[in-house]
Parts: sequence; C-alpha cells; structure tokens
Amino acid sequence: MTTAPASPFPWPEEKIAHYTAFRAREPLTIDGKLDEASWRMAPRSPRFVDLITGRPTIHDTRAAVLWDDTYLYVGYWVEEPFVEARLTEQDSLIWSENDVELFIAGKDAYYEFEINALGTIYEALFLFEDAYERGGFSADRQFSRNAPGFKPWNGVGFTTHPRGPRLGFFNWDLPGIKSAVSVDGTINDSSDRDRGWTVELALPWSGMGWLAKADGRALPPKHGDTWRMDFSRFNTYKEAKPAEDSGGWAWNAHGIWDSHIPELFPYIHFSDAVVGTES
Repeated sequence: MTTAPASPFPWPEEKIAHYTAFRAREPLTIDGKLDEASWRMAPRSPRFVDLITGRPTIHDTRAAVLWDDTYLYVGYWVEEPFVEARLTEQDSLIWSENDVELFIAGKDAYYEFEINALGTIYEALFLFEDAYERGGFSADRQFSRNAPGFKPWNGVGFTTHPRGPRLGFFNWDLPGIKSAVSVDGTINDSSDRDRGWTVELALPWSGMGWLAKADGRALPPKHGDTWRMDFSRFNTYKEAKPAEDSGGWAWNAHGIWDSHIPELFPYIHFSDAVVGTES
C-alpha cells in the first residue's frame, strides 16, 4: 500500500475554500457602501476563521467577489464594535492597525493590498526568484533590484516555501485601482459602540498583466477560469483567553502566521452568469 506524499504546506488542500464569482449586474459605484443590487445578491464567504487554527472568531467578517470586463470587484463586511484607524499616509504599515487584506496570485507573482478604516491603502508585488529571469521581470526597469522599495522576501512564518525565496517590490502600485470604506459608527471614539465597516474595491484587469503573463491567463477571465486569491483581516486586539485568537483571521486558515502562501489561497472560479440569475 502506498501513501500520498506529505504536503509541504501547513494547511490541507481539502480544507481550502472554493467560491464562484458572478458577473455584476451593472458597473459598480465604488463608495464603500456595498448597497447595489449586485452586492445584495452576491454570495458571501463563510465567516472568517483564525488564520492559524481555523477556529471561529469573535467578530464576523465576510467577503464577496464580482466582476465585469473591466474590473474585479471585492467587498468586505467587517463587524467591529470600536472602529479604530490612525494611519493616513499611503503605504504606511497598515497591517500594524486593524485592517482587511487581499492577495491575488499569478503563477510567478502575487499582489498584496491592505486598507484600514480610514481608507488608507498599502500595496506590494512579490515575484518568485526562480522566475525572475525566465519570466521577463528582470528586463523591466520597475522590477530592478535597485528599484526603490525593493527587498528580498522569504515569507513571514512559512520560510521554507518549495519554490524558494521571493523578491518584494514595496513601491509597486496596481494601476487604476479604486477603493473606498464606509464606517457604520464613529471612528476613533470609544465612548459609543459601532457596528463596523465595509470595504469596496475595483481592481482593473488591465493592471494585472504581470500576474497573468506566466501562464497566459485571460484578462478579463473567461467562463470557468480559476484564480487564487486570499482574503484576510488583522487586528491589534485578541479575544480574551481561553480563546486561541492569533489576531489574524481569513476566509480559510493557513495553519501558520503567514499570508504569503499562494498555494493556500481560496480558489475563485469565474462564471459568466450574472449575479442573481444563476440557477
């Protein structure tokens, strides 16, 4: 009797989420409110779980994905009784506050986006070093090892990725991205209780050329195409003991404190069906 080889990754394949992204009914206004018919009809993710253990979390967090020929749309619903954010400068260390995050993976590169409740954003692009030459990245000035914001990258908690190290470009911005936040409460005021906040993103397919290049995936996607994307939330607070709250929550767990593992990102399957009309 033979046994399957052990996975090199810290979370099992069978526990990785799958989701169908439907077409938006109309072009969406990016105001953070998530009140259009398309968002009301879009299937939401399950409640986010602890990034390490996969256990339930104290506050509700969910995400949804829509698309059209121009944009990938992502929405987040964030329950938070005391909404707080202080950082206002783009590319500040947003992950050091309460934030939500999106990762989009290509074959040889992946993009990271973070946003806080003030709408301040952080972006970065990561390339697997084994693809730097053969993937054509080295020939583009924006990916020079001398480019502002460049530094070698080897993950956070999972530093033994089978493909080896990555190259991080921390000044890289996705062209044409739109983002907005709507707060249901009073931000930075602990004298009352808030409901939380919502986030709305529109990411143009035209800006994802480097993510799609290695395997020639279609931009926009074709019906049946599958992308890998990660959706997470990080908090400066943790639920009181005896709860095991890492402070990082995600659509599906990673089994370790590290969002930089594309092989553990949820599978996003694109459908040509318009949201609300699917059978």
